[in-house]
Amino acid sequence: MNKKLAAALSGGAVLVLALTGCSSSDDNDKLDSWAKEVCDAVQPQARKIEAANAAIQKETSDNSTPAEVQKTDAKAFQDMSDAYKAMGSAVQKAGAPDVDEGEKKQKDAVTELNGLSSSYASLRKQVEDLDTKDQAKFADGLKDIATELNKLSKSGNDALKTLEEGDVGQAMAKQESCKSASVTPSAAAG
Repeated sequence: MNKKLAAALSGGAVLVLALTGCSSSDDNDKLDSWAKEVCDAVQPQARKIEAANAAIQKETSDNSTPAEVQKTDAKAFQDMSDAYKAMGSAVQKAGAPDVDEGEKKQKDAVTELNGLSSSYASLRKQVEDLDTKDQAKFADGLKDIATELNKLSKSGNDALKTLEEGDVGQAMAKQESCKSASVTPSAAAG
């Protein structure tokens, strides 16, 4: 019943600042310091999103009751919402990276992360509003949520990719906390 939801999640709903292991010979202490601040703040949030993802996947077996699925999914969506909000705050607090159009890249990434936070909060409300007493209605409602989740996973990570391009991505890739924060492969070239 919840398989579509799990498939949507594993299909890439987690849009975390995913970083590559590129390295740069350019030394930019200001940028490295910015990258360290962002990476250190993002790492615990990435773990929170992974845990929420895992909880939903675990609760997808057909022998889970609608009420169990609802409770697990609602908590997971709230955790994801909180994590993206915290990431947005971390990028905001770090300020603009010391690169061309750094301010625009930072602003776009913060807007995107806050948007993701709102979207997951909305999914939490949708799952909480489902009728757990009627298995068929509940399953239909989950399909709608899985469709939304799928859209969410396909949209909106452009600003994050833009933020991670070039020198910023290279500076972030040097940070130990960014290496372990990776949840999805990044398109950043190095």
